[in-house]
Amino acid sequence: MKFSIRPARAQDCRDIERMITELSVYEKMPGQVKISYKELERDGFGPNPFYQCLVAEVPQEHISTEGHSVVGYVLYFYTYSTWRGRCVYMEDLYVMPDFRGKGIGKALMASVAKVCSEQQCARLQLSVLDWNKPSLDFYFSKGAQDLTDTEGWHFLRFDGEALENLALEAP
Repeated sequence: MKFSIRPARAQDCRDIERMITELSVYEKMPGQVKISYKELERDGFGPNPFYQCLVAEVPQEHISTEGHSVVGYVLYFYTYSTWRGRCVYMEDLYVMPDFRGKGIGKALMASVAKVCSEQQCARLQLSVLDWNKPSLDFYFSKGAQDLTDTEGWHFLRFDGEALENLALEAP
């Protein structure tokens, strides 16, 4: 199947929002998505973008049964390691179910790895749900390391009331 990988454009944000919602269903967290395409436009295509995104697009003869030509995306952003320097965090990698197994996910991830290389980043980092064996197997097959097992790192989060309470402690 023919497809291309390209940088997302502001007009892709409705498709990206759609696929974020599809991903949330796959990850068994459908009620968690609180972002809209308008926020995606603001945060990714303003003067100081918070994220970068690539999309996978198929030609007209391969569009989805729902009429979508944008069938996958990878959303990432730059981070910094005090030990290693520049890094990239891959927040989402998603391919619509009917288009999986055709090399699109691999192409999206390899394209982010290429960005890492071009930007002289030391690491490409990501998180995967512990039950998501297909994704874990895919990442491990490409050489990913599970830092929970090898180094004992835990991924932590502050949000909602915990984040607000912590902010109130600032001088």
